[in-house]
Amino acid sequence: MKELGTLLEKIRCILRSADGTEITDSGKKAKALAVTVTEITNDSRNIVPGSLFFCIAGAKSDGHDFASAAIARGAAVLVVQHAVDLKNPPEGTDEAAFRRAADAAVLVEVQDSRYAMAFISAAWYGNPADRLRVIGVTGTKGKTTTTYLIKAILEEAGLKVGLAGTIETIIGDRHIPASNTTPESIVLQKTFREMEDAGISIVVMEVSSQALKLHRTQGFTFDTGVFTNISPDHIGANEHANFEEYLYCKSLLFRQCRHAFVNGDDGHCGDILKACTCPAEIFGLTEGCDLRAEDLKLVSKPGELGISFRTEGHAGGRTAAFGAEVPTPGKFSVYNALCAIAVAMRYGATDAQMQDALGRARVRGRIEMVHVSDDFTLLIDYAHNAVALESLLTTLREYRPHRLVCMFGCGGNRSKLRRYEMGEISGKLADFTIITSDNPRDEEPLDIIHDIETGIKKTNGRYTEIPDRRDAIRYAIRHGEPGDIVILAGKGHEDYQEIKGRKYPMDERVIIEEILQEG
Repeated sequence: MKELGTLLEKIRCILRSADGTEITDSGKKAKALAVTVTEITNDSRNIVPGSLFFCIAGAKSDGHDFASAAIARGAAVLVVQHAVDLKNPPEGTDEAAFRRAADAAVLVEVQDSRYAMAFISAAWYGNPADRLRVIGVTGTKGKTTTTYLIKAILEEAGLKVGLAGTIETIIGDRHIPASNTTPESIVLQKTFREMEDAGISIVVMEVSSQALKLHRTQGFTFDTGVFTNISPDHIGANEHANFEEYLYCKSLLFRQCRHAFVNGDDGHCGDILKACTCPAEIFGLTEGCDLRAEDLKLVSKPGELGISFRTEGHAGGRTAAFGAEVPTPGKFSVYNALCAIAVAMRYGATDAQMQDALGRARVRGRIEMVHVSDDFTLLIDYAHNAVALESLLTTLREYRPHRLVCMFGCGGNRSKLRRYEMGEISGKLADFTIITSDNPRDEEPLDIIHDIETGIKKTNGRYTEIPDRRDAIRYAIRHGEPGDIVILAGKGHEDYQEIKGRKYPMDERVIIEEILQEG
């Protein structure tokens, strides 16, 4: 429990009262600041007596519409950004009791309730990020892999590291499935506190453009900010209006960190550097980068693909000159590894520790190789849009497979344009495509498959349609030929299939094992 005044003490700059006076006025406002808060939440269903409730204006609903319900359930404080109606009690509520509660309730009016929520949440949980060293990774591609590589290296160096990202949150031995790439600020600050309590000293986390746009990461300073790359994505309703806004939101990370590492080969490196308010170093494959990878060589082993390289230059105040190999294919794997090396050098990892960790690192659902045969290679990857699929297939082409076989579907309740584009890309770059189901959601799987077919028919690519994903995986394995590279795209780390509002268990690794046991 905390007094309201304690929570608001550090954030008076974002507060405003209805009449424009200061929050520290005497009289009624001073008494209001002495109210004891028992819990904070932005979900009216979680309110307990004495709660502080954040009224958040969201894309699908507005928390201000639940203000009366919040009071009826016992909320003592409402954080609002516009007027709320507390005159009409919810149906079934004792009117006299509701009136007393509404009269006693404290309304804290702010410019942006999401922004205020981030700062108040940090204060509620004791500002744990002030004592943790938080590493934030943003970019269109590579965030997930890079965070796991950083974690692996720093743990090899003997540090206790927490992780938060698209797949999961990791706190010691606890693995908590993620709902968002970057959690809401209340959840994030609670997670930081749990990490600190568990003895963790460094946190590496993915930072999405949406999180930056919606202020989920306000209220603290990142020790290190990382930019992997950027390409058009997340543009549309309830996301970003255009690429310029998308880029701007990505750049916001570099206005709240102490040090930055930026991909110097990305075409928008200059835009990110302009936004930096801290020292920045650049990594890449080209001359002029502070830290470079050179002498890239493709590595091909039975059932496994990788790439080796040498590092040159400096990062984090140290010089780099050692060789490394990662068990994932392609140039983008080098960028991910080089980025992780730059960060790890800043935190004191040795050359040997970086080499060992990179050689063993595996990331679930990110170019994840599953051994099914010494004759051909099978990979699982999360590529679920045109940009990611094109990058993946182009990379795998460099290994000169006998055939490049791509199995994928597209999610329902999403843009049809994605289906056309992915179909056309697979038709152009794969030797053979297996069109199947992904997460059909509320749509019919065959309708989605036919949309993908529309795209692939623009090419000369060979394909087949197998609506049942398990049957499609079985077909891919049973028809694998020596020298093939087979990619199961779209699901990645997901272990479910969403159909008509329900999630059914579907882990491609389990399916593969069961198929192999069939003989």
